[in-house]
Amino acid sequence: MKQKLRYALGEILIVIIGISIAFSINKCAETQKNNAEKKQYIEKLKQDIEVDKRNFQENVEAIQTKITTLNQIIPLINTDSPKKLNLQQALFGTFNLTEFYPKDITYQTMINSGDLKLIDDFRLKTAIEEHYANYKTILKDYTRQETIHKDYLGDYLIHYANYDKMRNGGFAFENEALLKNILQSMAGSFNMKKQASEKGIKSCDSLLSVLNQY
Repeated sequence: MKQKLRYALGEILIVIIGISIAFSINKCAETQKNNAEKKQYIEKLKQDIEVDKRNFQENVEAIQTKITTLNQIIPLINTDSPKKLNLQQALFGTFNLTEFYPKDITYQTMINSGDLKLIDDFRLKTAIEEHYANYKTILKDYTRQETIHKDYLGDYLIHYANYDKMRNGGFAFENEALLKNILQSMAGSFNMKKQASEKGIKSCDSLLSVLNQY
């Protein structure tokens, strides 16, 4: 009887050990899989952030060019200075929107799939979430210029831009007092957008610094 009991206990022990080994192997395989996925996500995040940083840098240069143009022409508006004709074409260049579209596909994928939990380092996860939260503020500053274009500049160009006059060598913009107000508002929005872009660059650098440690 004792021998049968020892045999049964031995069999149970073997089963328990086998289950434990299988569980450990599965756990190890799952950990390796999670680590591989986490590494892929980190690499993709780095690529996304590097693209965003380049876009911000290009935007800063483009916006500064527009600010310089406006600073040159605003004092000439509503005056008889012939110099404003020389800046007329450059002025049209300031009307183009400088836009930013975050490359956040990887981050959104992590959020929607629940894979953000793979980032088990608190400092890294916090840095990622803070960076993409910064984009919300940055994009608000970008939309200010869009509002000016939609609500004021577009309407002005329809009612007060004389393109025939411009083709004949004249200054195309009538109601210059209104134009000056619009341009001053644009200059303010450009400065805010430039500062927002510079904030974006710093945020990208900060997150890249953390990502590169992993």
